[in-house]
Amino acid sequence: TFANPRLANQLLSPDGAATGPNTIHVPSGKKMTVWQAVCEYKAAGTPLIVLAGKEYGAGSARDYAAKGPYLQGIRAVIAQSFERIHRSNLAGMGIVPLQFKGTDSVVALGLTGMEEFTVHLPASPTPLMDVQVEAKPASGPAKKFTVTLRFDTAVEVEYWRHGGILPLVLRTKLGSK
Repeated sequence: TFANPRLANQLLSPDGAATGPNTIHVPSGKKMTVWQAVCEYKAAGTPLIVLAGKEYGAGSARDYAAKGPYLQGIRAVIAQSFERIHRSNLAGMGIVPLQFKGTDSVVALGLTGMEEFTVHLPASPTPLMDVQVEAKPASGPAKKFTVTLRFDTAVEVEYWRHGGILPLVLRTKLGSK
Protein backbone atom coordinates (compact mmCIF):
# COMPACT_ATOMS: atom_id res chain seq x y z
CA THR A 1 0.00 0.00 0.00
CA PHE A 2 3.09 2.20 -0.27
CA ALA A 3 2.94 3.09 3.44
CA ASN A 4 6.50 1.95 4.17
CA PRO A 5 8.45 4.80 5.84
CA ARG A 6 11.56 3.76 3.86
CA LEU A 7 9.77 4.00 0.50
CA ALA A 8 11.72 6.25 -1.88
CA ASN A 9 9.22 8.01 -4.16
CA GLN A 10 11.09 9.75 -6.94
CA LEU A 11 8.11 11.98 -7.70
CA LEU A 12 9.02 13.76 -4.46
CA SER A 13 12.75 13.93 -5.15
CA PRO A 14 14.42 12.44 -8.23
CA ASP A 15 17.46 11.39 -6.16
CA GLY A 16 15.23 9.24 -3.91
CA ALA A 17 16.22 11.20 -0.78
CA ALA A 18 12.59 11.83 0.23
CA THR A 19 11.14 8.76 1.91
CA GLY A 20 7.81 7.85 3.42
CA PRO A 21 4.21 7.38 2.33
CA ASN A 22 3.91 10.67 0.46
CA THR A 23 3.64 11.53 -3.21
CA ILE A 24 2.87 14.27 -5.70
CA HIS A 25 -0.62 14.32 -7.17
CA VAL A 26 -0.53 14.57 -10.96
CA PRO A 27 -1.60 16.90 -12.53
CA SER A 28 -2.20 19.29 -9.58
CA GLY A 29 1.41 19.04 -8.34
CA LYS A 30 0.24 19.01 -4.72
CA LYS A 31 2.24 17.03 -2.16
CA MET A 32 0.00 14.68 -0.18
CA THR A 33 -0.08 11.25 1.40
CA VAL A 34 -0.36 8.28 -0.92
CA TRP A 35 -3.81 7.58 0.56
CA GLN A 36 -5.02 11.15 -0.19
CA ALA A 37 -3.74 10.84 -3.76
CA VAL A 38 -5.47 7.45 -4.15
CA CYS A 39 -8.76 9.02 -3.05
CA GLU A 40 -8.32 11.86 -5.58
CA TYR A 41 -7.51 9.44 -8.42
CA LYS A 42 -10.42 7.15 -7.52
CA ALA A 43 -12.82 10.12 -7.47
CA ALA A 44 -11.55 11.14 -10.92
CA GLY A 45 -11.72 7.57 -12.25
CA THR A 46 -8.00 7.57 -13.06
CA PRO A 47 -6.34 4.14 -13.35
CA LEU A 48 -2.80 4.11 -11.98
CA ILE A 49 0.55 2.69 -13.05
CA VAL A 50 3.70 2.10 -10.98
CA LEU A 51 7.18 2.70 -12.40
CA ALA A 52 9.78 0.68 -10.53
CA GLY A 53 13.36 -0.50 -10.49
CA LYS A 54 14.80 -3.94 -9.87
CA GLU A 55 13.17 -6.71 -7.82
CA TYR A 56 9.84 -4.91 -7.49
CA GLY A 57 7.91 -6.47 -4.63
CA ALA A 58 10.90 -7.94 -2.80
CA GLY A 59 9.94 -8.46 0.82
CA SER A 60 6.21 -8.33 0.06
CA ALA A 61 5.50 -11.77 -1.34
CA ARG A 62 2.23 -12.27 0.52
CA ASP A 63 -0.90 -12.08 -1.61
CA TYR A 64 -2.25 -9.08 0.32
CA ALA A 65 0.77 -7.09 -0.90
CA ALA A 66 -0.90 -7.17 -4.33
CA LYS A 67 -4.45 -6.66 -3.01
CA GLY A 68 -3.62 -3.22 -1.62
CA PRO A 69 -2.33 -1.83 -4.93
CA TYR A 70 -5.33 -3.30 -6.76
CA LEU A 71 -7.73 -1.61 -4.34
CA GLN A 72 -5.77 1.63 -4.79
CA GLY A 73 -6.53 1.56 -8.52
CA ILE A 74 -3.15 0.38 -9.78
CA ARG A 75 -3.71 -1.50 -13.01
CA ALA A 76 -0.11 -2.01 -14.22
CA VAL A 77 3.45 -2.07 -12.91
CA ILE A 78 6.44 -1.44 -15.18
CA ALA A 79 9.64 -2.62 -13.50
CA GLN A 80 13.18 -3.64 -14.40
CA SER A 81 12.52 -6.98 -12.68
CA PHE A 82 10.06 -8.56 -10.27
CA GLU A 83 10.31 -10.66 -7.16
CA ARG A 84 8.95 -13.99 -8.47
CA ILE A 85 6.07 -14.59 -6.06
CA HIS A 86 4.98 -10.95 -6.01
CA ARG A 87 4.80 -10.89 -9.83
CA SER A 88 2.54 -13.93 -9.70
CA ASN A 89 0.39 -12.30 -7.00
CA LEU A 90 0.02 -9.16 -9.12
CA ALA A 91 -1.21 -11.31 -12.01
CA GLY A 92 -3.62 -13.06 -9.63
CA MET A 93 -5.11 -9.68 -8.71
CA GLY A 94 -5.49 -8.64 -12.33
CA ILE A 95 -2.63 -6.12 -12.23
CA VAL A 96 -0.55 -6.19 -15.41
CA PRO A 97 3.16 -6.82 -14.72
CA LEU A 98 5.34 -5.31 -17.46
CA GLN A 99 9.12 -5.54 -17.58
CA PHE A 100 11.51 -3.11 -19.21
CA LYS A 101 13.59 -4.74 -21.94
CA GLY A 102 17.38 -4.98 -21.81
CA THR A 103 18.98 -1.88 -20.32
CA ASP A 104 15.78 0.18 -20.44
CA SER A 105 14.70 1.68 -17.14
CA VAL A 106 12.89 4.74 -15.81
CA VAL A 107 16.20 6.64 -15.83
CA ALA A 108 17.47 5.34 -19.19
CA LEU A 109 14.21 6.33 -20.90
CA GLY A 110 14.08 9.71 -19.14
CA LEU A 111 10.69 9.03 -17.53
CA THR A 112 9.60 11.25 -14.66
CA GLY A 113 6.30 9.64 -13.63
CA MET A 114 4.50 12.85 -14.53
CA GLU A 115 3.58 11.49 -17.97
CA GLU A 116 0.23 10.06 -19.04
CA PHE A 117 0.78 6.41 -19.95
CA THR A 118 -0.97 4.29 -22.54
CA VAL A 119 -0.26 0.57 -22.49
CA HIS A 120 -1.18 -0.95 -25.86
CA LEU A 121 -2.27 -4.33 -24.55
CA PRO A 122 -4.29 -6.35 -27.08
CA ALA A 123 -7.66 -7.84 -26.12
CA SER A 124 -6.17 -11.34 -26.26
CA PRO A 125 -2.61 -11.10 -24.96
CA THR A 126 -0.24 -14.05 -24.87
CA PRO A 127 2.32 -14.83 -22.16
CA LEU A 128 5.64 -12.98 -22.43
CA MET A 129 4.64 -11.01 -25.51
CA ASP A 130 6.09 -7.60 -26.36
CA VAL A 131 3.80 -4.67 -25.54
CA GLN A 132 4.13 -1.06 -26.67
CA VAL A 133 3.90 1.71 -24.08
CA GLU A 134 3.48 5.40 -24.80
CA ALA A 135 4.42 8.02 -22.20
CA LYS A 136 3.02 11.46 -23.03
CA PRO A 137 4.44 14.39 -21.03
CA ALA A 138 2.38 17.53 -20.41
CA SER A 139 4.28 19.14 -23.29
CA GLY A 140 6.54 17.76 -25.96
CA PRO A 141 6.58 14.52 -27.90
CA ALA A 142 5.53 11.17 -26.46
CA LYS A 143 8.14 8.55 -25.64
CA LYS A 144 7.40 5.11 -27.02
CA PHE A 145 9.08 1.97 -25.78
CA THR A 146 8.61 -1.79 -25.72
CA VAL A 147 8.18 -3.88 -22.58
CA THR A 148 7.63 -7.59 -21.96
CA LEU A 149 4.27 -8.69 -20.64
CA ARG A 150 5.13 -10.76 -17.55
CA PHE A 151 2.09 -12.96 -17.60
CA ASP A 152 4.22 -16.09 -17.70
CA THR A 153 1.38 -18.58 -18.27
CA ALA A 154 -1.96 -18.76 -20.04
CA VAL A 155 -3.61 -19.15 -16.62
CA GLU A 156 -2.27 -15.72 -15.58
CA VAL A 157 -3.75 -14.22 -18.76
CA GLU A 158 -7.11 -15.73 -17.72
CA TYR A 159 -6.81 -14.20 -14.26
CA TRP A 160 -6.31 -10.78 -15.86
CA ARG A 161 -9.13 -11.29 -18.37
CA HIS A 162 -11.52 -11.89 -15.48
CA GLY A 163 -10.17 -9.08 -13.28
CA GLY A 164 -8.22 -11.41 -10.99
CA ILE A 165 -8.36 -14.91 -9.58
CA LEU A 166 -11.34 -14.28 -7.25
CA PRO A 167 -13.70 -13.05 -9.99
CA LEU A 168 -12.56 -16.00 -12.15
CA VAL A 169 -13.38 -18.48 -9.39
CA LEU A 170 -16.76 -16.84 -8.72
CA ARG A 171 -17.70 -16.86 -12.41
CA THR A 172 -16.63 -20.49 -12.72
CA LYS A 173 -18.60 -21.54 -9.63
CA LEU A 174 -21.63 -19.61 -10.78
CA GLY A 175 -21.32 -21.03 -14.29
CA SER A 176 -21.15 -17.63 -16.01
CA LYS A 177 -17.80 -17.84 -17.79
